[in-house]
Amino acid sequence: MNKVLRVFVAVALVVGLSALFPGASGAATKPNTELTVSAAASLTDVFPVIAAAFIKRYPDTEIKFNFAGSSTIMNQVMAGAPVDVVATASESTMQIGVDSKQVLRPLIFARNSMAIAVPAGNPANIKSLADLERGGLFLGVCDPVIPCGAAAVEIFAKNKLNITPVTRELDVRALLGKVISGDLDAGIVYITDVKAAGSQVEFVEIPVKENVMTTYPIATVTDPENVGDKQNTELSNRFVNFVRFSTTSQAILRAFGFAKPW
Repeated sequence: MNKVLRVFVAVALVVGLSALFPGASGAATKPNTELTVSAAASLTDVFPVIAAAFIKRYPDTEIKFNFAGSSTIMNQVMAGAPVDVVATASESTMQIGVDSKQVLRPLIFARNSMAIAVPAGNPANIKSLADLERGGLFLGVCDPVIPCGAAAVEIFAKNKLNITPVTRELDVRALLGKVISGDLDAGIVYITDVKAAGSQVEFVEIPVKENVMTTYPIATVTDPENVGDKQNTELSNRFVNFVRFSTTSQAILRAFGFAKPW
């Protein structure tokens, strides 16, 4: 599904929300309630669309986003940043928050797989993972501290590839940007990222047997020391449950290329 069609489908899903949730426009919420959501960079395109659907149901809600690498946003949560909801591209990263009692029980809401992003026209003529071992190739990956980097390491090990990337980025979108600009011959990114980029980039699919899947958990952030009014827990839980269980949210995720959470 190309980018224009995905956006059309997503907008249609939001517009049709009232039919899926009768009486949504009259839902009672706390006026001018604001949520701050920190999410993995790979959710940059899809989460605003899901938020629009949520606001359609709870029209007095305002949602602000902070997108970055999963380890970065979790470090911010651990440092006490004023975050209401956190969504990562890694269960192990989310578990850090769980173990420290900084987040409530997370829910897995989507999965993702990896692809080889290449500049338009594929000037290096990359056709498979094996081509990434060629000498002189400028290959970029994410840093292993974030999920897309850990996935790249796992893919190389799984396929017995001896590869030394020229860069390791802390944000999958930063990596994709270097591929789009032509600074890199290729980059290992999420399949959803290359699909979202449309004609700006091309990609080489990684066969399922050679690929790995990442999972996306979402959770409400707690305030164990009760310092300040960090978040509206009830509304945060509503958003978490909406992302995971709403048929509208799940349909939007499918439209953007994310796989089902189960």
